[in-house]
Amino acid sequence: MSLNIGDIIFQLFTFLVPIIFIILIVLFVRSTKQRNVQLKRMEEKLDKVSEQNRKR
Repeated sequence: MSLNIGDIIFQLFTFLVPIIFIILIVLFVRSTKQRNVQLKRMEEKLDKVSEQNRKR
């Protein structure tokens, strides 16, 4: 019962590709959510500054 190096590399490749794909999707979704939260905070700050300028 001997395993060829090519078979081992192929097995690792076919095992790791879906895992890497799932990790990339999760990272993309998390990044998008964080960006949306940051944009919302920036909008709130801009609204606050804009409101202060109107009062002057």
